[in-house]
Amino acid sequence: MRRSYGFIHEKIEIKMLILFILRRLPDPVPLESLMDLAMCDGGISYFDFMDSLTELVKTEHLQQKDDMYSLTDKGVRNGKTTEKGLPLSVRMDAEKTIFEYRSTQTRNDMIMTSHEINPDGSCKVTLSLADGLGEIVSMEMFAVNERQALALEKGFRKNAESVYNMIVGTILA
Repeated sequence: MRRSYGFIHEKIEIKMLILFILRRLPDPVPLESLMDLAMCDGGISYFDFMDSLTELVKTEHLQQKDDMYSLTDKGVRNGKTTEKGLPLSVRMDAEKTIFEYRSTQTRNDMIMTSHEINPDGSCKVTLSLADGLGEIVSMEMFAVNERQALALEKGFRKNAESVYNMIVGTILA
């Protein structure tokens, strides 16, 4: 039974979309992220996606290492050849989703957090933010326990730019 939503329904189209997506990403992608990116078209089911992905690995279009997927040379060649077979609206939606994913990945790559547990259970928390050229701010903080250390890391990841702007604004005020 054919679904009434989305433009992609056939396994070959799903495979073309997966190749299209991976051709535009510089690094291997976790399964969950690849699935989210491919679901830009409402006609793809989880099971059809997984079947298509498995077949692309078996036919050596994709390489799977742990839970990460990337294109092989064969996948790059075939993806380049077949991508025009995808409807334009699907390609545009995929490009938008890929851009958002890459922006998020780039931001996440510029934020570093870690903590070390001290013998007494307290933690030294290290937080830093880079701008693509180098580190622009780095700080170490004390946390009374690991739970607080993890909360500091999570809060910094969420608000790193605001924290940086507040520090600079306070210093320059």
